[in-house]
Amino acid sequence: MSSTTASRPAGIAATLRTLYFVRFAFQLVWAIALIATASAGLGPVNVTLLLLYPLFDVVAAVIDHRASRATGPAPLLYVNMALSLLTAIGLGFAVASGVPAVMVVWGLWAVTAGAVQLIVAILRRRLGGQWPMILSGGISVLAGASFIFGATNATSVAGIGGYAILGAVFFLVSAVRLQRAAKAERA
Repeated sequence: MSSTTASRPAGIAATLRTLYFVRFAFQLVWAIALIATASAGLGPVNVTLLLLYPLFDVVAAVIDHRASRATGPAPLLYVNMALSLLTAIGLGFAVASGVPAVMVVWGLWAVTAGAVQLIVAILRRRLGGQWPMILSGGISVLAGASFIFGATNATSVAGIGGYAILGAVFFLVSAVRLQRAAKAERA
């Protein structure tokens, strides 16, 4: 496709920009809460936070899908929704086994969802503001692998909070970069 506007419905950049700002704020607050309570182990607050994150991701993917269903990445967003829902279920079981099991489940999600994010961002690169999402997807794959390989020695979920903060920064940068594309859609 040679033209960005011909390959996307009107409003997708503005919708993604808003969604990315919301994701930035949610992830930042979520990560701070997780890190602040990580020393308490897998108590009720951390378990709730761990389950909330992938469920929030499902909602974000639904909003993204509604905005971009006429574009190439839309079917991949179904994959993302399924991965996030399965992760919430898997975490529900993993918390009973301890931090190492949580880290494996989270790591598997980071690898698979990161790969999907990477592909979606590559497909959307003409939209603008997608290089941070491309980097974020790639880093997510690497971080997920490190969570999996380091799980046997894991005693805290605080590292997941750091991972979420980095992801939040990528969402913020992408949202700011999408501003130009959103303005072009309004013109």
